[in-house]
Amino acid sequence: MQKFLARAGIASRRQCETFIAAGRVQVNGQVVRTLGTRVRPDRDRVQVDGETVRPETLVTILLHKPAGTITSRSDPQGRPVVTSLVQPGGLPRLFPVGRLDWDTEGLLLLTNDGELANALTHPRYGVRKVYHAKLKGHPTPESLARLTRGVMCDGEPLRALRVELLHPTRQNAWIAVTLEQGRYRQVRRMCEAIGHPVLKLIRVALGPIRLGSLPRGQWRLLLPAELQALRALVPDADSSGA
Repeated sequence: MQKFLARAGIASRRQCETFIAAGRVQVNGQVVRTLGTRVRPDRDRVQVDGETVRPETLVTILLHKPAGTITSRSDPQGRPVVTSLVQPGGLPRLFPVGRLDWDTEGLLLLTNDGELANALTHPRYGVRKVYHAKLKGHPTPESLARLTRGVMCDGEPLRALRVELLHPTRQNAWIAVTLEQGRYRQVRRMCEAIGHPVLKLIRVALGPIRLGSLPRGQWRLLLPAELQALRALVPDADSSGA
């Protein structure tokens, strides 16, 4: 059941499991609370909160998220959200894969493929993410090496998989940081810990997907080869779509 709901674009599989446990899902008029319940899409009528679930064409897009937007479908404070940048566009309802902070820009995937979204954000796969960070000041090689050895931030050990100095400016320096972890504001906290706060942060890669020259605030559909490469990283996400 949770797999069917995720593939229908309701939410990620984890969220769908929560919906089922909360009694929000009905099959043929009967509330279903058991995870793993089998459903026949061609015969059974499935509803969530009274609304009939109809499978959608699976779509995954790449958005160049600008700073000053919330990685969410809605915001109670009325701040701009990323989904407003892709609607209207003839697309089904999409939700973000993971998060980028309010003040971070760059590569963000949005999809209605709950299976794929769940797999890409699951810690066991360790999908790598690459960020370009503009730092205040000029870090020494030893300071940058600390990021790969690991630093303590508020009692939490954080480390980067790889750090590379890209180019210095008169007062600042740009570095590339590769992560397998996905902790809260990780790059900013780590750089703060070595004495070089982040002035600007851009995610440029997620697994095999690259931001490239896509303009800020614009989006595009993932190419079939890009989707295939993503699913090769997370074989449990055996869905298919655009």
